Amino acid sequence: MTHVEAEIATQPAAWVRAASLDLGPLPRRGQRVAVVGCGTSWFMAMAYAARRESLGQGETDAFQASEFPRGRDYDLVVAITRSGTTTEAVDLLAGLSGPSLAIVGDPAGPAAAAARTAITLPFADERSVVQTRFATTALALLRAGLGEDVAALAEHARQALHAPLPLDPATVEQVTFVGQGWTVGLAQEAALKSREAAAFWTEAYPAMDYRHGPITIAAPGRAVWSFGPPPPGLVDEVTATGARFVGDDGGATLDPMAQLILAQRFAVALAQHRGLDPDAPRNLTRAVVLDQP
Repeated sequence: MTHVEAEIATQPAAWVRAASLDLGPLPRRGQRVAVVGCGTSWFMAMAYAARRESLGQGETDAFQASEFPRGRDYDLVVAITRSGTTTEAVDLLAGLSGPSLAIVGDPAGPAAAAARTAITLPFADERSVVQTRFATTALALLRAGLGEDVAALAEHARQALHAPLPLDPATVEQVTFVGQGWTVGLAQEAALKSREAAAFWTEAYPAMDYRHGPITIAAPGRAVWSFGPPPPGLVDEVTATGARFVGDDGGATLDPMAQLILAQRFAVALAQHRGLDPDAPRNLTRAVVLDQP
């Protein structure tokens, strides 16, 4: 078993453990919050920001760490970083004068020291380059802070670990992931997993924007995978192209965060079908640490 497969399998327990931590440092209702990250962590930031706003808990923006608008004021800036060493996140935290919170996997990384407060998730840290467990555990922690029932989410995750994959890696040549609201970030993350683990052609879009150009690549042998219910008419438009639409049979009855586990498993299966090691994706390292000028 690869490291990433083992880490995928431990997500339900990690989510429950994260929800049992002290949630006091997390954003409070009504606070104006920014959430930042890089790569996978940025997509988790996107999902949380949209989720928090949809629940009426306060204005929440998500940024790639290098693109954070430093002249803008927030009640709290939250940085998600698995290694705690990612250059853009560490530099941002070190330069902030206001309240900041780092959610990190490695408590020894400089991000934990640079932030005013840190929540560490060493039990969710990973050996694989490809992030799975840490990302979803950080999001489970944040959703617990919104008052959501993480125990119920973990049950959905267990179901996703054993559900059949909705697509056969041997018969699909391209997948586009779509979502709406807070699931747009999850769709982006799902696409990234297959690109990282399997060097596979994937794209991701807001579901309503899919008709505005991206649908031109839909064709037999390709698929559109929806996180959460699709907008009216989209299923018929996709199937008319000959492409496969993954919705109900892809776990639409599961919470979308649990659906992401299906996409993680699909990425691993793709890599193995293509003869690749999902623990060692090409051109990638576990963390991006840049030389300082």
